[in-house]
Amino acid sequence: MLLSCWKRVVPLLAAAVLTAPGCKNPESAAPAGGQSSAPAPAAPATPPPAQPAAPADPAAVLSGIPGMDFSSLSPTAKRELADVLSDNFCYCGCPHTLGACLKSHTPCKHARRMTQLAARMVSEGVPATEAILTLSSYYQGFPSPRAQFKVDDRMCTGAASAPVTVVEFSDFECPYCAKARPVLEAFAKKHAQQVRFCYLPFPLSMHPNAVPAAQAVLWARDQGKFWQMHDALFEHQSNLRPEAIATLATSLGLDGTKLAALLKTDAYKEELDNYRSQGRAAGISGTPSVYFNGRAVELSFVEASMLTHSLEDELEWSANKNAWAAD
Repeated sequence: MLLSCWKRVVPLLAAAVLTAPGCKNPESAAPAGGQSSAPAPAAPATPPPAQPAAPADPAAVLSGIPGMDFSSLSPTAKRELADVLSDNFCYCGCPHTLGACLKSHTPCKHARRMTQLAARMVSEGVPATEAILTLSSYYQGFPSPRAQFKVDDRMCTGAASAPVTVVEFSDFECPYCAKARPVLEAFAKKHAQQVRFCYLPFPLSMHPNAVPAAQAVLWARDQGKFWQMHDALFEHQSNLRPEAIATLATSLGLDGTKLAALLKTDAYKEELDNYRSQGRAAGISGTPSVYFNGRAVELSFVEASMLTHSLEDELEWSANKNAWAAD
């Protein structure tokens, strides 16, 4: 789950990487209206991590793995990755550590995906202990209860029949939402037959123009121009004062004068409150927050390829009736 407009900061390695702290929700201490926060993750279905008698030898652990090359990692990163592969079990049902699975159980898809995630994390300076916890949390998210969202078809792209619905809670004044936007949208476009991508506004009180921007995008939706206004607001994020938003509406062929008047009212308050209630019930505390079929996805170490990784896992999980396919 992605927390805080993000809680943990990881260096940006490439333009496609979704990293940085998110915009924190000041009202996230507890859900409103008696709603409970997201349920605690279920216990992992795999055995607890092995306890090695001595530190793993990176050369021995990382060598001889078919199709995987870790030569670009620093010596420190190699040590941390060797510890991950020696201390963690994979999720394909075999009784091996992750490293042993890579070498002796080559059909296992999860071992390779987990190793790619771990290699990315340790390359960014994440220690093995944290990488193992992150991997465990990621896989525990599959059997855990899923959040339920009510979305608006007019604020979604992709096939309505797509097997995976990706929901993004976002704030137009959150700079991290702006950075996440092109990566998430490119991912949704590339997988349009498999992914239905839905936007849910979550304006934060810390951003003075977040509510007017959210009102404007819902008003534009009702005029048939949701995505045009969505894109314009992000492209002009540095100036979202109400009068500037009205000018944007005019540039889109909408009635800017009518929107300017609307922004002086509490129009769409009930709908925006509903979206924020959905987000709080799902346990989010900031923006952007992303869910695959109601499963929270931590974005603080995710890049475009990792979104694809999570999609592949989600497709496998749902195709096997909420279970992993036997290798």
